[in-house]
Parts: sequence; structure tokens; C-alpha cells
Amino acid sequence: MSQRHPIISITGSSGAGTTSVTRTFENIFRREGVTAAVVEGDSFHRFDRMQMKQKLIEAEEGGNRHFSHFGPENNLFAELEELFRAYGETGSGKIRKYLHDEGEAAPYDQEPGTFTPWEDVPADTDLLFYEGLHGAVVTKEANIARHADLLIGVVPVVNLEWIQKLYRDKALRGYTAEAVTDTILRRMPDYVNYICPQFAQTHVNFQRVPCVDTSNPFIARDIPTADESICVIRFANPKGIDFPYLLNMIHDSWMSRANTIVVPGGKMELAMRLIFTPFIWRMMERRMRAMEVL
Repeated sequence: MSQRHPIISITGSSGAGTTSVTRTFENIFRREGVTAAVVEGDSFHRFDRMQMKQKLIEAEEGGNRHFSHFGPENNLFAELEELFRAYGETGSGKIRKYLHDEGEAAPYDQEPGTFTPWEDVPADTDLLFYEGLHGAVVTKEANIARHADLLIGVVPVVNLEWIQKLYRDKALRGYTAEAVTDTILRRMPDYVNYICPQFAQTHVNFQRVPCVDTSNPFIARDIPTADESICVIRFANPKGIDFPYLLNMIHDSWMSRANTIVVPGGKMELAMRLIFTPFIWRMMERRMRAMEVL
């Protein structure tokens, strides 16, 4: 953790909705004049798209039916921890980009599914912002969570998470329902061992819960809307959280536990703005005071 070079880490599984949370933070950063070094978790995968396909074939031929992007063998946990450590100490570190599609790849004259070369974090950033699968991972070899100043988990109930993944991968990536289902099953051991434990490390968790029937996510035709959901927000340490203010500002919200507020699904973004804008203010105030000491 660092006062001069703070780190915010958003962690969640594929299909959890971390990208939506990132958009909310981008709006906060723009409004508050904060310059963030943005890091996508995909850029710390070990293999590019073609390499991963080949590794998957080799794993299946060897009898490994649980080879996935979620596990340590396919990710650069040590390099990600080193980035967090280095940024917290110096405001720098090594990053790269994963080019998902032709639009992202064109400016680099590379193929989609490849990585750009490693480069230094841009100079003069106010904080590091990570969004991806492993922002709070703790293993025997790596402890990424300990370096972050603010850890946020995005964790829809698992059936909703699967519906969102099925919809995205079929509609946007052209996969069949059978292929997506196979991916979900293949990832399950790594999901249990490396994704779920992170949410015991996070400072705040956002869990969207649908209020419609999602009992069979594999036949769902659409994603439950925000207005068909509630959002459960859990604070690991509720000290300093102004719950009366949040309850007053977010209509139809209530406290389910001493550290948990429940808000209408459509008010999730508003809740994030109300909760995290003061966090950003305090981070920037501490950063300014720490920089003045130098």
C-alpha cells in the first residue's frame, strides 16, 4: 500500500461485470481530474490466443480437462505482483496490452489476440487502476492483494454470472452455447480455488442478485435487467461508511447486516459514485501531502 502511488484493484470472474464498474470509475476520474494508469488483467495472461489454443489441445490430449485462464499456470502472477509493488514504491512498473480484436490491434500493426511489447507505466499518473480476474489473488508464490489500497469485488450470483457470460460469448464472440458451457465446466476447479477466495480479501463487494427466475442459466434468452435485480454491497470494515447518508440518497435501499447495504439494481452505479468518490478524494489528499514531504 502506498500514499504517494495508490492502487485500486477491481477483481471478478469472466462475465461478472467488472467492465461496467470500470466505466463508473473512469467517470469519477474524469470528473475529479485524476490521471490513472489503467491495467487490464488480460495483459497478464501467460499465453496469447493462438498459444492458448495449442496449450488447451495439449492439455486435453494429456487428460487435463480443467486447463483454464483462471489458474496460475496460465497467468503471470509474479509479474503482476511486481507491477503492484513497483508502482506503490516508485509510481512506475512494466505493463503491456492484450489486443482483443482488430480495432484494438490495428494501431499496433499486430494480429488480434496478441500482446504489445512490455513498456513502462506512463509518467506522472496519480494512481494505478487494475481490472481483471486476479486483482486480489493470494497463493503460496504470490500475494497481489497486499499491495492494493482499495480492493473491490464484483460478484453476481453464479447463475447470473453464467447468463452474462453465455450472452456475451454467443452474441459478441460468435461461440455456441455448447462451447461456452464447456468453458464454464473446464474452469470450475480454478474458479473455486483462485477466483472465489479473492472475495475474502476485498474491501468492498458488489453482488447483483436477480429477482427473476435464473434457475437454468443455460436456456436463458436474455440477461435480467438492472431493474429486475438488487445489489448487495458488503464492506469488510464498515468503520467510516456513512450508511444513513447512503440510505437517504438511494431510495428503496436498506441494511441487511451491520456491514451490508442492499440497493435496487438500477441504483448500483449511483451507489458506486456515492461510495467511492470520497475514497478517491481521501487518496488524492494523502497523495498530495505525501508528495509535499519529498
